[in-house]
Amino acid sequence: QVHLAESGGGSVQSGGSLRLTCTASRYTLSGYCFGWFRQAPGKEREGVAVIDSDGRIVYADSVKGRFTISQDNAKYTMYLQMNNLKPEDTAMYYCAADFSMLRCEPQPVGVRDFWGQGTQVTVSS
Repeated sequence: QVHLAESGGGSVQSGGSLRLTCTASRYTLSGYCFGWFRQAPGKEREGVAVIDSDGRIVYADSVKGRFTISQDNAKYTMYLQMNNLKPEDTAMYYCAADFSMLRCEPQPVGVRDFWGQGTQVTVSS
């Protein structure tokens, strides 16, 4: 089992920045798909960005150019740098890990093996 924990959420004004961190328990599997997902009130959970063990990154169109996903393998940590935040980005943000996906993609969200508890991001206009 892999335990994930998010941090770094908060409230910011439109145009501001926030950096989310996801820390994972140690794991031995080399192949993985890690990602950030979000769910706004009354909306379905959606993929934001994913990164796999080969360093391949895929972003959702809505965050391209504004968000950056990265990882520090030595620290079992993943980050999501969010710049130029918009009210539409307001959501609970979750990190997730999967070790069985053939292809690492933001969608569908339901195939992830492990999820963190989430961290709230609120962007005011």
